[in-house]
Amino acid sequence: MLTEIHPKLPMRDTRITKAFYLDQLKFDHVTDYGDYLILEKDKIELHFFLFKDLDPKENYGQIYIRTDDITSLYQSFVDHNVNIHPNGHLQTKPWGQMEFSLLDPDHNLLTFGQSV
Repeated sequence: MLTEIHPKLPMRDTRITKAFYLDQLKFDHVTDYGDYLILEKDKIELHFFLFKDLDPKENYGQIYIRTDDITSLYQSFVDHNVNIHPNGHLQTKPWGQMEFSLLDPDHNLLTFGQSV
């Protein structure tokens, strides 16, 4: 009886992570324990743990977020100058999903998808 999932991603600096998710992706602040941060948007919640020695080029953190209006979400990110991953612009994939991806400041890969 699973009901929810709250991914935990590494971050190097709480201030930078908060600025990216709040200002650019328009998440809402839930709580900040200094070395542990919780943010939410619509029906999802993301948790971040402090990992000061994280090498972003070696970070394999990634999550897949489903949406019911991917074109509007994509356009809102573009309108707010969010950098879309060079290989992750909005497109329909062979597996029946329309997707796009971006990297946060710590190189956690966020992929957004919607069934077509």
